[in-house]
Amino acid sequence: MKKPAPAPEPPAESHLQSIASLCTTLVTGLFVLTFIFQNFAIPSASMASTLLVGDHVIVDRASLAPPASGPHILPYRPLRRGEPVVLFKPVLEPDGTNVILVKRVIGLPGDRIHLRNGIVYLNGVAQHEPYAALPTAANWDAYRDDFPAMPPDRIPGVTPTWALDLPTHIQGEDLVVPPDSYFVMGDNRTISLDGRYWGFAKRENLIGRPLFIYWSFITPDDQDKASFPDQVSFAVHQLTHFISDTRWRRTFQIVR
Repeated sequence: MKKPAPAPEPPAESHLQSIASLCTTLVTGLFVLTFIFQNFAIPSASMASTLLVGDHVIVDRASLAPPASGPHILPYRPLRRGEPVVLFKPVLEPDGTNVILVKRVIGLPGDRIHLRNGIVYLNGVAQHEPYAALPTAANWDAYRDDFPAMPPDRIPGVTPTWALDLPTHIQGEDLVVPPDSYFVMGDNRTISLDGRYWGFAKRENLIGRPLFIYWSFITPDDQDKASFPDQVSFAVHQLTHFISDTRWRRTFQIVR
């Protein structure tokens, strides 16, 4: 009885096929990183202790993209109260740069908001926010913590545009969120320069939702504003102190 002939070996992949396969992989990876997920490093302590300076998070960009007509390939859902969001600051910096921030959504379109002694009242109901840092007798601020009871004129940090626009959105003691807008604040309420100082975030300002921390490294405040030589020096420090200065307990922590 004759032995069955061995199966023919598949033809070797040509150089052109190898290049095409590599290009497909790169294009797929680029699509995922550009349109679905993005990494973001936390630059300030305005969201502490939820997010610390030096936390690196993965941001979901797809679910905030407005749904297109026809079949929906990617998941989509509207923004919810109380969830963190990454966004472009609605106003440019004095040097013309566009800053990316992470804040928490406090109010949706139509919501009525005011603060008393740092406590948020949403549609007349005091909110329980265990993640929020409340003011003390030593650092209480009339504008920041009883917002919007005090006129914004000449308040440090308030943008001129918001100083003019804020009174037009006040009804009684409440700030009323206009259509297609969101009111956002940082969790570290006593230091956060947020919607109280520059106004509402528009729909087009939103980038995505932070999902989880993939790496956290002990980092000085405002390291992102350091000079180029200092940034190079810190990059070397990260390499040489990767083990000792990584906050291992924060790795893969879900952002809530």
